[in-house]
Amino acid sequence: MGSPAKDRELLSAVRSVVFKESESLEGKLERIEGYDFNRGVDFDGLLKSMSTTGFQASRLGEAIDVVNQMLDWRLSHEKPAEDCSDHEREPAYRKSVKCKIFLGFTSNLISSGLRENIRNLNQHRLVDVVVTTAGGIEEDLIKCLAPTFRGDFSLPGAYLRSKGLNRIGNLLVPNDNYCKFEDWIMPILDKMLQEQSEKNILWTPSKVIARLGQEIDNESSYLYWAFKNNIPVFCPALTDGSLGDMLYVHSIRNPGLVIDIVQDIAAMNGEAIHERSRKTGIIILGGGMPKHHICNANMMRNGTDYAVFINTAQEFDGSDSGARPDEAVSWGKISGTAQSVKVHCDATIAFPLLFAGTFAKRIERRPKNTDP
Repeated sequence: MGSPAKDRELLSAVRSVVFKESESLEGKLERIEGYDFNRGVDFDGLLKSMSTTGFQASRLGEAIDVVNQMLDWRLSHEKPAEDCSDHEREPAYRKSVKCKIFLGFTSNLISSGLRENIRNLNQHRLVDVVVTTAGGIEEDLIKCLAPTFRGDFSLPGAYLRSKGLNRIGNLLVPNDNYCKFEDWIMPILDKMLQEQSEKNILWTPSKVIARLGQEIDNESSYLYWAFKNNIPVFCPALTDGSLGDMLYVHSIRNPGLVIDIVQDIAAMNGEAIHERSRKTGIIILGGGMPKHHICNANMMRNGTDYAVFINTAQEFDGSDSGARPDEAVSWGKISGTAQSVKVHCDATIAFPLLFAGTFAKRIERRPKNTDP
């Protein structure tokens, strides 16, 4: 034991090492504080509290803020350029130019209940361009013909195979659904082949998708609303799913249908660089082809202005699915000054909450029984 004075001196030295003097954060950063349910259940207040809850809740709060910025922006918020035309200076025109919103999602999300959220977006014209996979097309159409059911992640594949059931995570799709899809789509493909021959129509994936949305004529379908509201839906990998199986079978039964992807890449990139696309925003649920296709189109304009990614993929394997927004900045796909955020969360959890804090408010404000 040393003397009391030496002990105090040693303790002081230890404290100075362990507890380095803090920089004050008051007034610089938000305090972490979650929602207090003593206030009752205030859903709007709960959503607002996300940003100060921490971890991925804070990322979700940021995503809500970024999407609201996309929805709120108008060209009228910007000062007219010195060399802009008289037309571009007109207040009505400047107020009419909005941020163009690209929505991307993977097929499993249409298999899930997010299909209804995505239908809402197209029904109310809250997005401008949609990109998805083949499954994101066919599952929407198939659900108009027969339902998908809730199963369990642990159901054994061999057992399900013996029962003619297909598993998507904890969802079950009977084989009968695809049989109904085949019966429905084959006559349409026949008509498209006939129109190709008689009317010299050159089909593209987006034209095929619009035609299927028109033919399904079902208000539960997001493709129906995309067709009705003239929202382009792009899918360069149109053959990668049951829809591809149908095209394969049709090519044997009645060969000759041609679907050109080159026109669509021009159309997709054109959406990003169109003269009214003064600002663009991207919302991507999941990863894979839709994520990259949207980002790549926005590279043509030196990057999007707003970006929200929601997925559970990690960046450590170098995949584009897991890449954070900053990686896309390096390619010029997201602007270096963009407002961007990635939410590491299952989209079936995060997106309905984001929807409630953003798009749903726009729908609520609209007068009832009016065209959106």
